[in-house]
Amino acid sequence: MKVLVISPRTSGLGGVAQHVGKLVELLKRDGHEVDVVSVENTPYLPVKGLMNPSFALAALAKAAAGRLLGRRYDVVHAHNVPSAPAMRAARGGRVLTLHGVFSEQVGYLHGGLAGRLGAWAERKALEWADVVTAVSRSAAERYRSLGFDVLHVPNAVDPADLPVEGTRFFERQVVYCGRLSREKGADLLVDAVKRIGANLVVVGGGPLERELRELARGDPRIRFTGPLPRAEALRIVKGSDVFVLPSRHEGLSTALLEAMAMGVPVVATRVGGNPELVEHGETGLLVDPDPEQLARAIALLLEDRGLAKRLAESAARVVRERYSWPVVYRRYLEVYRSVAG
Repeated sequence: MKVLVISPRTSGLGGVAQHVGKLVELLKRDGHEVDVVSVENTPYLPVKGLMNPSFALAALAKAAAGRLLGRRYDVVHAHNVPSAPAMRAARGGRVLTLHGVFSEQVGYLHGGLAGRLGAWAERKALEWADVVTAVSRSAAERYRSLGFDVLHVPNAVDPADLPVEGTRFFERQVVYCGRLSREKGADLLVDAVKRIGANLVVVGGGPLERELRELARGDPRIRFTGPLPRAEALRIVKGSDVFVLPSRHEGLSTALLEAMAMGVPVVATRVGGNPELVEHGETGLLVDPDPEQLARAIALLLEDRGLAKRLAESAARVVRERYSWPVVYRRYLEVYRSVAG
């Protein structure tokens, strides 16, 4: 098949980038012809609030130019709403994958007016697609409630990509790995760790980094690594006693899946797709996005190593069976065959 993949990012630590990058890798491995449109090869404005709109316009122009030159694809696969205009302009069967509820994310980050504009763009994007998939059940159900037929094709990890050995800086090491932005809730985690006898490693960068460092106030128990290569970041997660995802809003987190796959006990908040991945008391612990609840859950896993071991082993098994790339890749190929001309 000849496939065009459109995504704001296909490389880096972000969950969408990891998902799309792996899908492209698997398609090329199997001999499919794959073109990619992303910020790695398309002009955009690297300014908060303008990155997605500028990428959407540039990707649209690139796809329209390709159509004028006679390019045709069996499948045009767009990831998230900013990629949808380019999907519509390109020629081929149209697949749209949603990595969260776009309008809710935009409204939370940029306010009510932006959320309403996001909802309009979201609906148009879904109308343009031949098949819509969502990486979380909660997102799929939300869009079905709006009258759209949405397939659940989950996020995934490849166990072969994950390290065997870990990196440890502290005893009783707690880790967060991801973007440092308000919806991810890393500020809640810094507050939580300061309440208990634990050490925290914060891996990643983003607009909240300066505020988080000020919140930590030079506490020697809290270490900020800044952005790291993925392999190095994963080794830190592997070497930790507890992985925490303290999000206020979330899709279906790749970082959470990776921690579970590596056998690291997890604490996550009851938001977005997190409850789909973590069954409380079976594969991890779920709490509200609240520092006190986070602190109690982290302390429990640090103190009760038998519980932590049982939850981690169960979580790793679930990821292998339901969320590994060999399973999810087959689902995407079925979708592709359904839309290919």
